[in-house]
Amino acid sequence: MIRRLGLAAVLASLMVPMLVPGEAAAQRRGGKEGQPTREQMEAMGTPISQQEKTFPLGASWSVVALNGKPVQDRRATLIVDMNLRGTGFGGCNTFSAAAYPLRQQGFAVGPIALTKRTCDKGLLEFEKAFLLALRATSKWDLVEGRLVLKGGAGEVTLSRSL
Repeated sequence: MIRRLGLAAVLASLMVPMLVPGEAAAQRRGGKEGQPTREQMEAMGTPISQQEKTFPLGASWSVVALNGKPVQDRRATLIVDMNLRGTGFGGCNTFSAAAYPLRQQGFAVGPIALTKRTCDKGLLEFEKAFLLALRATSKWDLVEGRLVLKGGAGEVTLSRSL
């Protein structure tokens, strides 16, 4: 019985392909001999599947840019909790909505429930633009530690807050 197991181990080791030096180097670079590396594929314009990112649930975010314009004088926030509920402050009113991170960095926001405080006209216009962009968001990404939400009504850039 032991001889059979020993023979099986020897046969199994013979079936493992031996690497020649060029193939070993190619495997370290991420490809096999004769196949293009990631850099070569990018240079050829071949699409490369990227690793799926994980949406940062439970993190608190503050708006730093709306449609490419910096936001410094307005305070707007967003938190998407573990129950997929998005809540925050729009600058004048608090809001709540279902918020679903989807595959391939998709994002869906349901109807927004909003308090009805009165504020000055400029603040209400900012809040309306922010909530419209949030509601129309279809994609998200993390770029240099910032959350970027993109959709048909604009782009919102948020930085992590306390």
